[in-house]
Amino acid sequence: MFIRHENFRSFTRHYPIVTGIIIIHILLWFVFSMLPGGQQLLYLGIGSNYDVYNGEYWRLLTPIFLHSSFGHMLFNSFSLAIFGPALERMLGKPIFIITYLLSGVLANIGTYFVAPINYYHLGSSSAIFGLFGVYLYMVIYRKDLIDRMNSQIIISILVIGMVMTFFRSDINIYAHIFGLIGGAALAPIVLRKASRYY
Repeated sequence: MFIRHENFRSFTRHYPIVTGIIIIHILLWFVFSMLPGGQQLLYLGIGSNYDVYNGEYWRLLTPIFLHSSFGHMLFNSFSLAIFGPALERMLGKPIFIITYLLSGVLANIGTYFVAPINYYHLGSSSAIFGLFGVYLYMVIYRKDLIDRMNSQIIISILVIGMVMTFFRSDINIYAHIFGLIGGAALAPIVLRKASRYY
């Protein structure tokens, strides 16, 4: 389920949504990091509670695709490449992208209401934790969709992820928590017609 056997070409063919999101990550990181004036452009998309308060509601969506460094972008893209494909196959492409984006937006809304007004954030981990929320729901309520070994992998990754969330100062704790909750809340809806990944 989480072990990739595909080559690059077959991966992109079978999982176009995951591939597309990763390409967007890379392109945006390149534009904002390498091109003149990129940092100024980056500011227009980062999560900013103050600017959301003043009506810039696109900032609830755009941070999902932005990253603070190459390592940040690489880690999140790698996580998506591992944990995204099974859900893209199980949910179908339209439901998968809706789940991914809505989880990230819900996480950023949660950040807006809980974090200080001068709080800034960016990164796709909000949406990725939404995917973990869907998997956690499967582990607890839809055991027909996930086997024991992969359930143990999800629980282990979640424990490690939450420990890192609270012990690293540069992580948006709110987005991880609300992303996880958002994904779990969406799960009973998006998994209604899901079939097991093989």
